[in-house]
Amino acid sequence: MPRPNLAAQLTSRILDYIRANDLQPDQHLPSQTLADALRVSRAPIGAALQMLEDMKVVRSEPNRGFFLVKGADELPDVAASAEAMEPENEDEWYFAIAEDRLAGKLPDRVSENELIRRYGLSRTRLLKILTKIAEEGWIERLPGNGWAFGQLLTSKESYQHGYQLRVALEPQAVLLPGFQIDRAAFAAAREKQQWLLDGGYKRASRSEIFAANSEFHEMLVGCSGNPFFLDALKRVNRLRRLVEYHITVDRSRLPLQCREHINILTLLEKGLRQEAADFLRVHIEGAGLIKIPQV
Repeated sequence: MPRPNLAAQLTSRILDYIRANDLQPDQHLPSQTLADALRVSRAPIGAALQMLEDMKVVRSEPNRGFFLVKGADELPDVAASAEAMEPENEDEWYFAIAEDRLAGKLPDRVSENELIRRYGLSRTRLLKILTKIAEEGWIERLPGNGWAFGQLLTSKESYQHGYQLRVALEPQAVLLPGFQIDRAAFAAAREKQQWLLDGGYKRASRSEIFAANSEFHEMLVGCSGNPFFLDALKRVNRLRRLVEYHITVDRSRLPLQCREHINILTLLEKGLRQEAADFLRVHIEGAGLIKIPQV
């Protein structure tokens, strides 16, 4: 199903095409011709033409397609640019790129022009999204206008290896002699987990859910005072990010996850570090048992 904002963007580009070719009322607008001219598939072209029909710019005729109602000099001033018709939130496009990369639909190296054609985005909007992805560590810019995707945990085996590392590392981190509670960080983590538990998990985006979870665990390991432990966990979290985005489409387990996070904080605040380490191990192992089969 074509994305609604892509269809909205294409209405502006179709109007520009009509003006550029000085098309007149009753002229046929073949979907394939428009798709070829705008370098997109026919599906979003069809959705865009339906929107233009609602605007009384074109009309549809059964078994014949779409025809112009208004000529090039009568077209409405819909939007000055395609970007003006896109929603402010780039999450839809961000996750489209993430899902396509996970599915193997995007190669290791891509150009900006390829991505612009594939997703129908303006270069400004695309660069904003790619910059966010680069900050998260799963793509990097190449000389020119090329981009290279980084290594990811995409197989069940590699994802399981990541969980094995976490089971070995995180419980041990809270038992290290240098472990010290960061009161401000604990309070912020408790507030975030409670917000999610109170219903925020239903409204938060997949990236926000992943950030709340990964930041919680990185905060705990950071309290160990051992930077090597923290660097190892951050690397695993960066590599598993896209798989987690895919898995968190099902949010049914999130309330339990939040309650377990809050319990870990409580145990540590009471000075029960061994109990917290044991609970943390069971918490991570339990999450792995649920998530690994989904990869």
